[in-house]
Amino acid sequence: MGLETVIKDIMDAAQANVTMVNAEADAEVSQILDEARQSAKKIMGDSLAKAEDDIKRLRQQETSSANLEVKRATLNARKEVLDKVYDNSVESIVALPAKKQEELLKAIIEQNEGNGSKIYSNKDSEELVRKLSSLEYAGNVDCIGGVVIENNDGTIRLDYTYDIILKNVNEQSLKQTSDILFG
Repeated sequence: MGLETVIKDIMDAAQANVTMVNAEADAEVSQILDEARQSAKKIMGDSLAKAEDDIKRLRQQETSSANLEVKRATLNARKEVLDKVYDNSVESIVALPAKKQEELLKAIIEQNEGNGSKIYSNKDSEELVRKLSSLEYAGNVDCIGGVVIENNDGTIRLDYTYDIILKNVNEQSLKQTSDILFG
């Protein structure tokens, strides 16, 4: 029976050793799983934070893009309105009654004919300009009305066409016109 006791002691020691190794293995597995869970939570949290940041950034970009598009559309609409106002001004000048056209041309010519020796006008105003001015009539220019006065050698040209006058007035009062129309 001595051999059986020795075998039993060896088996008990081996069993105790196996139990201890299993306990250590279980503890190590448990620690590895805990570390993996913690790492997974951290990765998930980081990924979630990055996704939220990406969503915020995309939302801001989309909002900015939409605001820019609205501003662009608003500016285009305002430009169309201002262009229409300009076109209506041109039409109003063209539609001035003959008497008003004559008064306007007479005032321009009287004020400026001392600055030149030749005068130009559009074809429709040629007869009237010849009648109102003592300057040499030099020909027609493409304009809606008004006159161009030139010195003898052509080095100085004073453009009093309605086109230029209207363009200058439009440029100078564009902001004021815009403020009146759009606040």
